[in-house]
Amino acid sequence: MQLSILLDKMPLITRIARLILVGMAAWHLYVAFVGPPNPYIMRGVHVALALLLIFLTVNRKGLRNDVPSWYDVALGLVAMSAALYPSLNLNYITQRFLYVDPLMPMDIVVGITLVLLLLEATRRMLGPMLPITAILFMAYGLAFTSTLPSVILEQLFMTPEGIFGIPIAVSATYMVLFILFGSLVERMGVGQLFMDFAVALTGRQVGGPAKVACVTSGLFGSVSGSAVANVMTTGTFSIPLMKRMGFKPAFSGAVEAVASTGGQIMPPVMGAAAFVMAEYLGVGYLTVAKYALAPAILFYVALFAAVHFEAKRKGIGSVPKEDQVPLKTVLIDRGHLFLPLAIIVGVLMMGYSAPYAALCGIVSVVPVAALRKTTRHYVTVDNILEALEGGARNVLAIAAACACAGIVVGVIDITGLGLTFSNFVIEAAQDTLVIALFLSMIAGIILGMGMPTTPAYIVQVALLVPALVKLGVQVEAAHLFVFYFAILSAITPPVAMAVYAANTLSHAKIVEASWAAVKLGATGFIVPFMFVYEPAILMQGSAVQVTLVLLQATIGVILLAAALQRYYFGRLSNLLSVVLFGASLLLIYPDLRLTASGLVIAGIILAIQKARTPDPQSQPATHS
Repeated sequence: MQLSILLDKMPLITRIARLILVGMAAWHLYVAFVGPPNPYIMRGVHVALALLLIFLTVNRKGLRNDVPSWYDVALGLVAMSAALYPSLNLNYITQRFLYVDPLMPMDIVVGITLVLLLLEATRRMLGPMLPITAILFMAYGLAFTSTLPSVILEQLFMTPEGIFGIPIAVSATYMVLFILFGSLVERMGVGQLFMDFAVALTGRQVGGPAKVACVTSGLFGSVSGSAVANVMTTGTFSIPLMKRMGFKPAFSGAVEAVASTGGQIMPPVMGAAAFVMAEYLGVGYLTVAKYALAPAILFYVALFAAVHFEAKRKGIGSVPKEDQVPLKTVLIDRGHLFLPLAIIVGVLMMGYSAPYAALCGIVSVVPVAALRKTTRHYVTVDNILEALEGGARNVLAIAAACACAGIVVGVIDITGLGLTFSNFVIEAAQDTLVIALFLSMIAGIILGMGMPTTPAYIVQVALLVPALVKLGVQVEAAHLFVFYFAILSAITPPVAMAVYAANTLSHAKIVEASWAAVKLGATGFIVPFMFVYEPAILMQGSAVQVTLVLLQATIGVILLAAALQRYYFGRLSNLLSVVLFGASLLLIYPDLRLTASGLVIAGIILAIQKARTPDPQSQPATHS
């Protein structure tokens, strides 16, 4: 087998770029194995390699470009040099008095150069929204505060509170390893395993194709951490299958978009922002996963229920027999590919750090794939190198997002904007928590529009979390609250990136698809309010208390799905749908009297439906 990266007939600069990508992956694996160097060096090299590779591989229009122009090469080299400046002048950087010693002319030139090239690299990689946000925050700091321009530049460039702050530290240590792990397992056939496993579990049920999408996207999303990438990977199979079985194009795309978005809150891996949360909270990653587990399960229970009710209402049956796969066959042929995920979870539960767990998972991938003949053909030098190259490409977007978000966080910290905004939210809410939560939800969705989850979460932590904590919300609940809405912006109009991605496969009307996605993901908008008021949903409290609260919440979200899909134990009239919607909200709020009232109302609606003649159109159709 030839080494395509070295021997393919392609321009020299393209081969060099691909080799640098593999080298970037190899360097991070080496650092994870031997231990990280000085933080400035670790973060500086990470940013430098990312910026160089973005200019070498992405053109001005934001499209992949394997043959960069001479000025792209020049910009990449200049950006790399600027990012390495603090690392190469480490003694000077660490020994000077911050905000007291004046900046040298070279500091100013290099700092401004890095900020400008970082904004351009982020625009190429992620679009204009995040760079515009960073520019607006810098403009605020320069025009509306007394902070000197030199102080802002120093904060962004020469301290660990700006570009080289916590977000990029997490990208360089945590995220890169899990992204490489995801790339490796995908190249070893795990994507097909997830698909076959989902078909085997749910394919024979009512509405099987849509349920397959829920399971597949939840599994794959917990590894990939990107809603859009998840849609484009699993949706190519699930969306056409759902349409073929009778689901509307808008509903088919919405199911895939919502299921893919939820993958970012589903342990064991979750999205990249979860690692940032662990760093901000000062807890282990496994603790964050524990907080997120029950809300994520509620999210998918509601989605699964909504799919079931819609299938019953439309009379849509199971996956065709020719597409069904026996579970025993799936587990025998590919079940061993679950082992790397199990190893990561096991290492985390033993108390080791997330980077170490990811490294153990990475080391296990190739031997596990080589265990059986059915997956052994994936184990080739070319495939491994391409996995490292692909993983490094995926890292570029995260690195650019975290570095650019560092600009926003740096400005917020140095200007005191975070405190100002917190006071504004508290005054606007008039010290009423539910109003503050609602305002934070709106702000979170707006801040997250068009932005990846990680920078959206980072900005919200700086602006919104302090206000919620001041109003008495637990720190963990406050972080998870803004984390949810950073994620849900991907399915919230008008800038619903996951829905747009699904629409390229479903070809539905965007307004119809967006409304369907909001209905399917409605639980995601309610669950954050639930765990703010009831910490037991975050696994905090006695086992009995946690069990009772989760049981109550599960019934509530199922009733909510039934009301929104207008099907309970039969078709619901508009009036009964509204009444059932109210009953579901009574169950969701943690109060015994409200819960009893909600159950009584749901029982009355059930009795009304049982007294009616069954609707023959609601019976599932049979498909051969």
